[in-house]
Amino acid sequence: MAENDLLAGRVWRFDHDISTDLLSPGAYAIDPVDVRKSHTLESVNPAFASGVEPGDVIVAGRNFGCGSSRETAAENLKALGVVCVAAESLSRLFMRNAVAVGLPVLVCAGVHEAFADGDSIEVDLASGRVVNVESGSRLQGDSLPEEMREILAAGGILAVLRDQASS
Repeated sequence: MAENDLLAGRVWRFDHDISTDLLSPGAYAIDPVDVRKSHTLESVNPAFASGVEPGDVIVAGRNFGCGSSRETAAENLKALGVVCVAAESLSRLFMRNAVAVGLPVLVCAGVHEAFADGDSIEVDLASGRVVNVESGSRLQGDSLPEEMREILAAGGILAVLRDQASS
């Protein structure tokens, strides 16, 4: 198990059907990342973008990242310092975009109900284990394949391609 497989942080909890439109509002689509990220999830939780800290984790319900295939949705979360998204289910496109930009994601049944805002979470990407540090609750999610974890450890697919090109 790689060191990068173990993540821990403070939880920001969101409900079901968080779309890419909420993660990256279209009105800011062509703005620089510093502007875009300040509007992330503002219509759901106006305090999120200014209150999230590097190392925080998003816990969400079903269908996280649904909607259009905006790469900026995952980019904004990573730029804000979010280290992982653990959700009941993820849009396939959001999951691909997240891994491509180096943002770890994990599907875990029961995670939405097991956490509240501010709880401490531990996530093991290799095993899929998720722990609520406060309650001691342990959940079993879907582990990420080694290939995906290697892309995440490298910092995203562009970093992998740069390394391959320089070899």
